[in-house]
Amino acid sequence: MHNKELKLGLEKILEGNNCWMDLVKNDKTGRFQQLAKGQNPEILWIGCADSRVPANELTGTKPGEVFVHRNIANICVHSDMSMLSVLDYAVNVLKVKHIIVAGHYGCGGVTAALSRQQYGIIDNWLCHIKDVYRLHAKEIDAIESMEAKTDKLVELNVREQVFNLCTTSIVQNAWKIDQPLAIHGMVINISTGQLIDLNNTFISNESLGKVFAFK
Repeated sequence: MHNKELKLGLEKILEGNNCWMDLVKNDKTGRFQQLAKGQNPEILWIGCADSRVPANELTGTKPGEVFVHRNIANICVHSDMSMLSVLDYAVNVLKVKHIIVAGHYGCGGVTAALSRQQYGIIDNWLCHIKDVYRLHAKEIDAIESMEAKTDKLVELNVREQVFNLCTTSIVQNAWKIDQPLAIHGMVINISTGQLIDLNNTFISNESLGKVFAFK
């Protein structure tokens, strides 16, 4: 029974690819031929791995226009070499002009971080979100509704991850040579599709504080 289900799942994937190949083949704009030669995106999207928040669809962009990194709860920590490698390539090779950290309401990772439940190895990753809660516990604890608590932590988590990105040597060195680069914090409302700007944008290290801002 399982083998049949798995086979049907694979067939569906390959059928979808056939449809995509037909689209590429019949395209008259030449954009796919151009993409085959390389990419030149202006945006790095750091988002949640949740299947409901695809970057291109949410931003109305085409293949080749958004460079994407996703993980559980859109975390940006200085010990994550995968994220740092993507960031370094995006900033220093692709020369992206915008980095969007995109959280979303109803995030399972954030909800889990607010509980005392154990889930497995992911608990160690969720500690990064618990740290955000620790910084803002008084504000979050004052909210009665659990849904509203989670939504607030989603927003605060985005803000903290934006700050973390700004404090990386990669971003600060780009600013140091006057490379145009803006870091934005946004939240997705899945039920409406809206990408909400948190007005949390940095274009230099001037407002990071003297301990974090490199010379």
